[in-house]
Amino acid sequence: MRDDLPVWRSLMFVPVTAEKFVRTGADRGADAIILDLEDAVAPSQKAQARTLIVGAIPQVSRNGADVVVRVNRPWRLLVRDLEAAVVPGVTALMLTKVDSPEHVQAVAEIVAELETERGLPAGGLKFIALVENAAGFFRIEQIARSHARIVGLSLGSEDFAADVGMQSEPEGLFYPKQQTIFAARAAGIMPMGFIGSIADFRDQAAFRAIVRRSRRLGFMCASAVHPLQVAVLNEEFSPDPAEVERAERMIAAYDEAYAAGLGAVQFEGAMIDVPVVARARSVVRRAVALRRRIGG
Repeated sequence: MRDDLPVWRSLMFVPVTAEKFVRTGADRGADAIILDLEDAVAPSQKAQARTLIVGAIPQVSRNGADVVVRVNRPWRLLVRDLEAAVVPGVTALMLTKVDSPEHVQAVAEIVAELETERGLPAGGLKFIALVENAAGFFRIEQIARSHARIVGLSLGSEDFAADVGMQSEPEGLFYPKQQTIFAARAAGIMPMGFIGSIADFRDQAAFRAIVRRSRRLGFMCASAVHPLQVAVLNEEFSPDPAEVERAERMIAAYDEAYAAGLGAVQFEGAMIDVPVVARARSVVRRAVALRRRIGG
């Protein structure tokens, strides 16, 4: 994985036009707040929504959350969104309906111009690529590698399912979601999301099971549409303390054996090899990064 990725477990959507949600969003515990200019904002309100971004940033970030802005896809809306969203305090843009690497590259060119004009750090604003149709899915690997600004990749379940004419059920989504993980991992960026429905966000047990399975499959973080989901995402996308302790013991045992010139290493009754230890090192790195983020 690249070493410049954000440390996220949960990203919570907040319609930038909903003053109450903007005011209280920072108190929900999400690692990032997504100020939404897209689906949660009616067409008649989009112009007003853009004017609210600058005022919303200090409110949603006051407890340390990163700020992400989800922008629209039609180019005429997107360019206006970029003009409003490329401002100090925004960590990343969520690009919607990405269907080609060329789309990402064109947005990156506009963002670079805006950074230069506004005295912002060159390349500082990152991208999350949201693939939402079949055309984009068959280019997902190229999209994941299309620009250094991309730090995360996600498949939009509902839009993708509608585009291909299927129900947004785990059975049908398993293959495209798994491919999203592979494409993200190959590019060294974060696979974001989970496999399952979030229609009933009040069923915490069911949601936890979905997220736990998704983490085992390789996802690193996900977005929430309701505050009730945030705590579950934070817990399930954090390494368990016992898992971290075991990983640390494994690494120590392997390193000691390697230093002694041993080719085979036994650890707690099992043989371990390079891929197993690499996974352990990844667990420890994630735990360290999360401790730094939350001040633990």
